Order: sequence, then structure tokens, then C-alpha cells
Amino acid sequence: MEKAAVIGCGAYMDSGYGCPGEWRCLKAASLGEGHFENPSQVVSYVKCECPGRALAPTVGMAIKLSEIKPEKIYLSSCLVNAKPSCPYASADEMVQILENQFNVPVVKGTHDYH
Repeated sequence: MEKAAVIGCGAYMDSGYGCPGEWRCLKAASLGEGHFENPSQVVSYVKCECPGRALAPTVGMAIKLSEIKPEKIYLSSCLVNAKPSCPYASADEMVQILENQFNVPVVKGTHDYH
């Protein structure tokens, strides 16, 4: 089973802008739906907090504390599809930062649930 880390948009999760929280991402991971190719074990779930400067250190701390390195990192659908989009970094910029820092593939999106 693939080990996955998920990064959610803190503003969406905390404010209810269309994302009720992590349950949709966790459902997609456990069922292997959406952007998950197979059922996956979520080994960490991190909220990106504005302005996002702490994203890589926060993911690094989650990996260190869980003692499990993910095989893939997923940017949640609410983070990738946020409207208005993140004013601090695009999803593509986040992918580059995370892939360079952790040498792990980063997937844009987790699910297609509405």
C-alpha cells in the first residue's frame, strides 16, 4: 500500500470555503479514487497555513515525527482548485518546492468529489 502525505489548504479547511476538512481526501486515499491510483495509507496530513512560507518545514516535521517517509505527497483538491487562488504560491510552485526538498513525487489534487 502506497504511503501518502496530504497537504490541505488551511484557509479552505478553517473557513469552510467548499472544503469541510480532510474527510474527502482520506476517503479518496483509502478507496484509491480520484488522483490516488490505488488505496493508500495516509501517513501525514498537513494544513498549509498562509502565507505558506512554513510549508516545507511543516511537511519535514510531519515526516520526522511520524518516522514514515511518504512515497508521494498530494496537494489536496481544495488547495489546487482554490477560488480565489492562493496569493502566495501557485500549485506548480509548491510542487517544485516540495519535490526539490523531499525528492518525492508531488501530485496536484486528491479527489474529484463535489
